[in-house]
Amino acid sequence: MINSFESLFGLFFGFIWILWFFWMAVMIGGLVFWIIMLIDVVQKKFSKENDKIIWVLVVVLAGIIGAIVYYFVVKRKDKKRR
Repeated sequence: MINSFESLFGLFFGFIWILWFFWMAVMIGGLVFWIIMLIDVVQKKFSKENDKIIWVLVVVLAGIIGAIVYYFVVKRKDKKRR
């Protein structure tokens, strides 16, 4: 009985450990993506200076959601034009 409990206990903590590593990878990836999008907003030449200020505020205040919105609205559109 003890061996089955120990193996179940080890399996449970192994699963929790894998979930923790996966969550950390997602969090670090999201942070890197957010930083890359923030740098892109700051370096990009917009037709109006107000657009840059608005996008910086969106990316900074909305976090990863703002970075994703910026990517799909501005960044991907620029890639299609090239």
